[in-house]
Amino acid sequence: MRWVIGAVGVVMGLWGAVLVLPLVDVDLALWFVAGPVVHDVLLAPLFAGVGLLVARWVPPRWRAAVLVGGTFTGVLVLLAVPLLWRPFAGSRNPGLLDRDYPVGLLVAVGVVWAAVLVTTAVVRERPRADR
Repeated sequence: MRWVIGAVGVVMGLWGAVLVLPLVDVDLALWFVAGPVVHDVLLAPLFAGVGLLVARWVPPRWRAAVLVGGTFTGVLVLLAVPLLWRPFAGSRNPGLLDRDYPVGLLVAVGVVWAAVLVTTAVVRERPRADR
């Protein structure tokens, strides 16, 4: 059964490649190359370094909450980039994009870090049982 599912997947991938071939140009190739390069060269080392700093400088009681808060902040910023960086976003839809997105992002990030503070203040460390 795995072979059948694998073969269907390969056929679907080839069909997708056939459909995208007429659209291939330099911009598309750069887009496919730039994403992994930016991730591997910039983002992965940056976030690995931030994780090491958090592990080293943040007390153990706060560590998990700070890492989760940082992850949520990163996801919020990533989702907000297209709405904050308007020059290449296409035509405006007045009913859809009528908000103040920088303020909304700051409020959302503030709520995330308030939740980090409340969670860390409320949750107590459980004593570990010696094994």
